[in-house]
Amino acid sequence: MNEGPGHNPAGKQSPGSAGWWRRLTQRMARGPRSREDLLGLLQAAREDNLLDADAADMIRGVFGTSQLQVRDIMVPRAQMIVLERTWPLDRLLREVVETGHSRFPVIGDSKDEVVGILLAKDLLKFTASVPGFEAGTFDLRRTLRPAVFVPESKRVNVLLKDFRKSHNHMAIVADEYGGVAGLVTIEDVLEQIVGEIADEFDESESAHILKQDDRHYLVNGLTPIGEFNRYFDAEFSDQEFDTVAGLVMHRLGHMPRRGESVRIDHFQFNIQRADSRRVHLLQVALAQT
Repeated sequence: MNEGPGHNPAGKQSPGSAGWWRRLTQRMARGPRSREDLLGLLQAAREDNLLDADAADMIRGVFGTSQLQVRDIMVPRAQMIVLERTWPLDRLLREVVETGHSRFPVIGDSKDEVVGILLAKDLLKFTASVPGFEAGTFDLRRTLRPAVFVPESKRVNVLLKDFRKSHNHMAIVADEYGGVAGLVTIEDVLEQIVGEIADEFDESESAHILKQDDRHYLVNGLTPIGEFNRYFDAEFSDQEFDTVAGLVMHRLGHMPRRGESVRIDHFQFNIQRADSRRVHLLQVALAQT
C-alpha cells in the first residue's frame, strides 16, 4: 500500500500536518491557478509550523524577484563608487583599499562613459610587495574586464539567471537614453531573497523622512535633495547629487561608515546604517539656535 505524506507508523497525523495536507490536496485537486494560490499554500505551511519563518520569507523572496525590475534594486548613479582611467596606480590602490569593494566601474570623462570593470584582485600583482614589479609596467587598459550593460526594466529573476550563466557579478544599468542610471550586483539580487535588516522605514514604505523629536529626524539615504529641501526649508543644490546620501558622501570624501558624522550648514548628519556600497539610513539633527 502506498503511504502518503501524512502517513506515520502509528497511523495518526498531527493536527497541524493533517490540516495543512487537507488544504494542500483540496487546492492541488484543481491545480494552483495563480501566484496567490502558491503563496496561500506557503502561508498554510508556515501557520502549521511545517516551515520556519526564515525559510518562508526566502521562498517569498524568490517569488518576488519575478515582480521586481533592476531599477528597483540598483545602486543609484549618485552613489556609485567609480575609478577614473586617468588615475595613477597609487591612487587606484588607495581607493580600492579605502572602500573595500571587490569590483569597480572605471569611467572616462563622466559616469556615462564606463570603459570597463576593474577587479581588486587584478591589482595585487602590481603592488610594490611583488618581486620584480616596476610601476612603469602597469597598464590599466589591459587589466580591465568588459562592462556588462542591462536595461532598468530587466526583471530581477532574469538578471540572476544571466549572472549565473555569464559568471559576472556586476552590471551597469542603462537608462532609456543610453546613459548610466546606476549599477547592480549579484549581492543586490540575493538580498531580495534572503532579506535585509528591518528598520524604522518598514512602518511606512513611502516615507523618506521620519520625525523622532523636535530636533532629530531619520532620513532615508535615497531621499531626493529636492524633497529634503522642501521638508526642512533648506537650499542644497541638486545639480551634482540627486540624493541626501550623495551629498553626505561628497562632503566626507569617501564611502561613509556607520557612526560617522558630518555637519553641513545647520544640519548634523550621522550615519545610522551603511554597507560597502551605499548609505541606507541617516539621523539628521538640527543645530540649536
